[in-house]
Amino acid sequence: MKNLIRLASFLLLSAILFTGCSKGPKITKENFGKLKDGKEVSIFTLVNEKGFKVRITNYGAKIVSIEVPDRNGKLADVTLGYKNAEGYEAGDHYFGSIVGRYANRIAKGKFTLDSVEYKLALNNGSNSLHGGPTGFHSQLWNAEVITKDNYPSLKLTYHSPDMQEGYPGNMDVTVTYTWTADNALKIDYEATSDKNTVCNLTNHVYFNLKGEGNGDILDHQVMINADAITPVDTTLIPTGELRPIKGTPFDFLTATAIGKRIGEKYDQLLTGNGYDHNFVLNTKNDVSVLAASAYEPASGRTVEVYTTEPGIQFYTGNFLKGDQTGKAGKPYNFRNGLCFEAQKFPDSPNHPAFPTAELKKGDKYTQTTIYKFTAK
Repeated sequence: MKNLIRLASFLLLSAILFTGCSKGPKITKENFGKLKDGKEVSIFTLVNEKGFKVRITNYGAKIVSIEVPDRNGKLADVTLGYKNAEGYEAGDHYFGSIVGRYANRIAKGKFTLDSVEYKLALNNGSNSLHGGPTGFHSQLWNAEVITKDNYPSLKLTYHSPDMQEGYPGNMDVTVTYTWTADNALKIDYEATSDKNTVCNLTNHVYFNLKGEGNGDILDHQVMINADAITPVDTTLIPTGELRPIKGTPFDFLTATAIGKRIGEKYDQLLTGNGYDHNFVLNTKNDVSVLAASAYEPASGRTVEVYTTEPGIQFYTGNFLKGDQTGKAGKPYNFRNGLCFEAQKFPDSPNHPAFPTAELKKGDKYTQTTIYKFTAK
């Protein structure tokens, strides 16, 4: 009995040291509100060795906030979002969300796999977007605190049943967030299915490096390590072309302010009402190679993106229109946030020449994407 008491005391002390100490990495859990169906939602605060915080909720596995310093050490939350679960359920469902089974668009909500045509929910005009209206972004995930490393990590899991939103196969998904000592948020994805299916996951976090709600992102200087885009038609579906972008407003190999060229009369800017396009990365699926970055000159904050994925959707908040109020009580207006969504190419199941998004029965989908924050 004494040994059992000692063991229980040791486990309790270990939990307190990891989740409740005032210094060093830790994770805390709190109530984040309640959904319309009565389910309770939690929020987890990950604190790294420097004391900087990332908050993640198990509703949609969403990044709720990332607090990082500017060049003078002043902290700001640099992501768009809401103050509670009720806000996320009523507002923009994609802020900070894990989206799937298929991130981005599938034309006319249809694809053929193994000679079978699958029909998906249409939630973006004539197309299916981000896995449909009840995709991963709107589900309550299971959460587990990981204590094996020196960095705070949160593992979120979700079971997607066969034919949910029209996709074949029972799919089990794991997303692990790790917040490192050098202010890098590492996202590791895994998925398996008991039938051949398609899988394309991403996180739809919106950044404003001035701080959320503090104006537009047109001054952010963006670099994207790409020589081509997949241009789109008027419904934002890829045409199948890989278009070289050297010398166009889409050439971001040299860091350029978003606002410098976004108003040019270029066909793809007019079609997307700004930047809302998949960039074909030069990184060859190597997570150690810089894929994209954004620098905000007033604060000195930079976010760098590293990924194993072949593409990044660069989006400049063209559909924000001031009808959403964020965590600090400020409206999110036109172009008040930007996204770097690491992904397979949009509509890949209908473009055999694109990198495949097929996940075969028994195989494992994996992805790693890192958002690293610095200031200068």
